[in-house]
Amino acid sequence: MVGTRTDGAHGAPLHAIRRPFSAGRFQPLLARTCTFHRPVAPATYDCVKLVTVRDGSALVYSEFGEKHAKVGDVLLLGANVLCGAQPEGYVTVTVIYLDLDFILDQFFWQYIDLVKDRFASQSVADTIYTEPAQLMRLGEDRVGLLMPWLDELVALSVDGQYRDRFHRMQALWHAVIDQVSPFIHVSPTRTLPTQRARTRPSVPRGRRFAPLRAEASKVRELLVSDICHSWSIPELARAVHLSTTQLVRVFTDAYGKTPLAYLTMLRVEEMSRILRESDASIAEAGSAAGWASRNRAAAASRGVV
Repeated sequence: MVGTRTDGAHGAPLHAIRRPFSAGRFQPLLARTCTFHRPVAPATYDCVKLVTVRDGSALVYSEFGEKHAKVGDVLLLGANVLCGAQPEGYVTVTVIYLDLDFILDQFFWQYIDLVKDRFASQSVADTIYTEPAQLMRLGEDRVGLLMPWLDELVALSVDGQYRDRFHRMQALWHAVIDQVSPFIHVSPTRTLPTQRARTRPSVPRGRRFAPLRAEASKVRELLVSDICHSWSIPELARAVHLSTTQLVRVFTDAYGKTPLAYLTMLRVEEMSRILRESDASIAEAGSAAGWASRNRAAAASRGVV
């Protein structure tokens, strides 16, 4: 990203407030207050972001096109959604970064009447929250209610207090989203079959909430676009003009897994969906998800439980 950014609670440059990341501790909930004076280049994050405009204004560019964001507005960005901004002089925002699996856990309990299986959370969420990016007009008065909670959440995040102050950080997050959620656009839902998933997909862990490199995002798009293809590291590396070693490092830094481990996760998720929503056998589901034999499908499934 380009721009001068400082933490609103402590006045420290952004590079100086990454202690939770550099210390190697994963936090599924993290908040930062930053001021931008220069353009913010479009970037994607492998997490959900809730951005509250505290002061100033900016033109924001995302999948909704170009919109003007000012004090009283809140921006909701799904995982892997591009977003950039052009401050009008300056803009100060508080950003809450939320691990996708953390959000899906909460979604499961919120929609327990619709989601009969924890591993169906993603598919049901996709039918409810169909807009990858939303700019919501809460108004200055309502956003003003959020400020004490946002400031405390930032302070706890900067100090790396997630484990010790877990319940307080959860309470602050829930207080914020309770005020924001009535403004989030949702779509009609459908009830899924009640059959339980027979496999448990693994999710990436231990990564930073940082902009994704374009090469990592491109490789992920290739894997997602055709999970049945027999992808190899050399083939993927050629597609993004990196060496095989560079590709593995860049992708693992972004998603917490090597490309082939990520492909295995995608296949297990797809096989789980097929088993949940149909009467297919493990062999049939494994074949549809890209495995050449029942044994390979079963072994991969056991490997990510």
